[in-house]
Amino acid sequence: MNYTQTLEFLFQQLPAFEQKGGSAYKPGLERISEFCRVLGNPQRNFFTIHVAGTNGKGSVSHMLASVLEQAGYRTGLFTSPHLKDFRERIRVDGEMIPKQKVVNFVDKYREKMIDLKLSFFEMTAALAFDYFAQSDVEVAVIETGLGGRLDATNVILPVVSIITNIGLEHTALLGDTLPKIAMEKGGIIKKSIPVVIGEKDSRWCHVIEELGAQNRSRVIYAEQEFVCEEHHDEAGEQRLSLRRLRDEYLYDVHLDLMGHYQQKNVVTVAAVTDYLHESTPLTISRRAFMEGMRTASKETSLMGRWQKLGENPLMICDTGHNAHGIRYVSEQIAATPHDKLFCVVGFVRDKDLAHILPLLPKEAHYIFTAAQSERAIPAEELRAKAAIYGLQGEVVPSVKEAVEYARTLAGEKDLIFIGGSTYVVGEAM
Repeated sequence: MNYTQTLEFLFQQLPAFEQKGGSAYKPGLERISEFCRVLGNPQRNFFTIHVAGTNGKGSVSHMLASVLEQAGYRTGLFTSPHLKDFRERIRVDGEMIPKQKVVNFVDKYREKMIDLKLSFFEMTAALAFDYFAQSDVEVAVIETGLGGRLDATNVILPVVSIITNIGLEHTALLGDTLPKIAMEKGGIIKKSIPVVIGEKDSRWCHVIEELGAQNRSRVIYAEQEFVCEEHHDEAGEQRLSLRRLRDEYLYDVHLDLMGHYQQKNVVTVAAVTDYLHESTPLTISRRAFMEGMRTASKETSLMGRWQKLGENPLMICDTGHNAHGIRYVSEQIAATPHDKLFCVVGFVRDKDLAHILPLLPKEAHYIFTAAQSERAIPAEELRAKAAIYGLQGEVVPSVKEAVEYARTLAGEKDLIFIGGSTYVVGEAM
């Protein structure tokens, strides 16, 4: 098979959550554990950092990978979903896995993957582990796909676990309350392995603390280790003043990612980096931390986080796609100077629109659209649901046409926002 045929096999023969939704979700570690044994358990050949959470885990993972690279470590990064190219999911020192490596892996293990009835995500995680081991990776940052406890990535034994935050998402699969979701995501906590919590919240932190106690694992709250005291935007970057609470040391951090919500992620990464340096074999200097943050987006090719796609009018996209993330996005829109606001939005069916739509700005003119995915809500249906919450606009069926239409409506001082779904952002880019 060539690369195109290989991708067709992966997406068509092995169910992908991104395309099929909940019907493609295969909880449990039996299949991935068996397949990793076939591969020789490559995930045991390098240090790992495990990242879960409702929002921010992608940004945190990319920032950490950039910092580790600056510290001199050969670094693997496994994230999902991808925006434009499947290979975005698997990187070593910022470089995507070569196409031929994907083809060779599938050619070699195709029959075994079919025999074990692996999901698309299980196959992808195993491919990442195998490629990292082949590439002599020293440390890998591994982002969970969905949940944590039964996620395919939970076969690793990390040096530290991270839970960025907990919000309502995938309630049909993970539970319909914050404590239930916290229980699932907290399932990445391993015996005697500390867990760093990005955002403390009394509604669910007791669940994490109970899991920590059961596993004799230290629970570290990032905001009790570092505080962001000042923040402002400069040309193409943010500057943040971080204070480390244990010794009052100040960090003047430059970050090449926009979006005020990144402040929380920066605090999380600072706490994780500090723990790694102080308590594990990994040595990370202040210089490596500062330089890694300054080049986080550039070095890891992170896309879709309050990313500017154009000017005059300003056009911004963001992958925030649940209530927790949309709240941050709406706050950022309100803080961005503009005259009129145009929002190109589309969602997938498993999103809780009753909690999401009320958070979107009512003064905007909406252009409702749908990505090319089986899970996408038809644009006309989305417009009808949005009208219930006072959101008015029109329908343009394809994302590309919707973006082009928004450009014709907007003046130089207006703002065009594109989002609602990762797939809408991917097509817009």
